Amino acid sequence: LVNLVVLHLVQAIRSKDSCFSSIERRSAGSYYEQVKISEPNEFDIMLVMPVARIQLDEADDTGAFYYASFKRSPKEKGWLKFLEEDGKLSAFKMLQALRDIIKQEVKNIKDVEVTVARKKAGCPAITLQIKNPPSEISVDIILTLEAQQSWPLSTQGGLKIEQWLGTKVRRDMRFRSLYLVAKQNKNEKVLRGNTWRLSFSHIEKDMIKNHGNSKTCCESDGPKCCRKRCLKLLKYLLEQLKMKYPKELEKFCSYHVKTAFLHSCVMWPNDSDWHLGDLDHCFQQCLGFFVDCLQKSQLTHFFIPQYNLLSLEDKAKHHFLSRKICHELNNGFPVFHE
Repeated sequence: LVNLVVLHLVQAIRSKDSCFSSIERRSAGSYYEQVKISEPNEFDIMLVMPVARIQLDEADDTGAFYYASFKRSPKEKGWLKFLEEDGKLSAFKMLQALRDIIKQEVKNIKDVEVTVARKKAGCPAITLQIKNPPSEISVDIILTLEAQQSWPLSTQGGLKIEQWLGTKVRRDMRFRSLYLVAKQNKNEKVLRGNTWRLSFSHIEKDMIKNHGNSKTCCESDGPKCCRKRCLKLLKYLLEQLKMKYPKELEKFCSYHVKTAFLHSCVMWPNDSDWHLGDLDHCFQQCLGFFVDCLQKSQLTHFFIPQYNLLSLEDKAKHHFLSRKICHELNNGFPVFHE
């Protein structure tokens, strides 16, 4: 159902605006990393637009948010409508154009009822709701620029996977294209909506799929590990706690536990650290690391070492979550049985 709707939209988007003519669909998120828990009712689809060489200027000190501008005037003159007066590429204008096309086009999709959800402040996605009785499927469409150029300096000390996946894998990954998603930076003095955030979802997906220290880990005849199961449990625990305490935990998302999980894979790099039969121990070990991060209010972005994903002004919320997790740990995870 999702593929049907997205295919229809991609064809329409390509034909409606020449700037979007080379847009490609890429799948991201937990469903495609095969770590989705519960119902397959949420999907993340990246609409990737290749762009010629762009100049990136840091928008703040996180090393994750950038202003993008073309190094040379683009051949396709349609791009000019997306530029600010200072030549910056406006994420806001591009998202708006995409949203307008999608809102028009969902009316033309036969046999399926699709609506576009209202805009959420600061959310980079255009969310579709697909009626699929008795429930609903939500699809987040994320506008992404793809630039074939070297990664920014802020990423240099990140992706510390040498001991885990090897130096060669790290080098190959760093040669892959750079992804930028249209994401508003809350720390901007004037909220203009023209910032882009680095995205590594394509690399994360590969690491989670090819997660072994040895090349045969989890292959049909190779030894099995519990890494993916650990990640699923971490995500499920956070999801259950968020349902129980929506207000207190609204700032947390699955990306926090995914990042903690990737750091855990680096700390325990060998497949022998993740024997399938040791799931209980490995899960508690990952959780212990995450709780430690929460107590220090310090969770380093996996690719951008200067970027702390836990903002210091939310210390009370970090401590709240760490208390709840410790309670679960010490009482045999009651929330899993509720």
